[in-house]
Amino acid sequence: MKATETKLKGCFILEPEIFEDERGYFFESYNHRDFCEAIGREVNFVQDNQSFSKKGVLRGLHFQKGEHAQAKLVSVLQGIIQDVVVDLRKNSPTFGEHLSIELNSENKKQLFVPRGFAHGFLTLSESARVLYKCDNYYNKEAEGGIRFDCQELNLKWLIGPDNLLLSKKDNNLPNYLSTLT
Repeated sequence: MKATETKLKGCFILEPEIFEDERGYFFESYNHRDFCEAIGREVNFVQDNQSFSKKGVLRGLHFQKGEHAQAKLVSVLQGIIQDVVVDLRKNSPTFGEHLSIELNSENKKQLFVPRGFAHGFLTLSESARVLYKCDNYYNKEAEGGIRFDCQELNLKWLIGPDNLLLSKKDNNLPNYLSTLT
């Protein structure tokens, strides 16, 4: 597995070694020892989440607060997504900065998102199945979010706002990063 740290400290793009032949392909999608060695720290995942989304569905930007914060390992099982993370760590030199990356089922890249980040994704293909591992259990009282068109973030989504499908909850998230500080 190849691990590349992004401009956001602690956030990694992971690329598995894929073995392909005329029968198809094989790769190790997760190996605890190799994963922890690649990112340089111990992470113990306790929950897997999976979603199915149609083209134009935007989920996020979500995070868990305080002791319920979650690190995530995001993978795409089918389709193509634009994955976006925002550094919400107040003492981080990259606080408020974001990363946007395309993840898809063809290249099998994964994104490791450490605790203290907001996360969201937009489905670019006709549909997408996304799997993400979490290192902490979901807690409804600790959930938070930032609206997808937060003016302070100036995110560049790959589908225009008139063609996005959002949940009522996501449409009503706060529109300013400064509300989190």
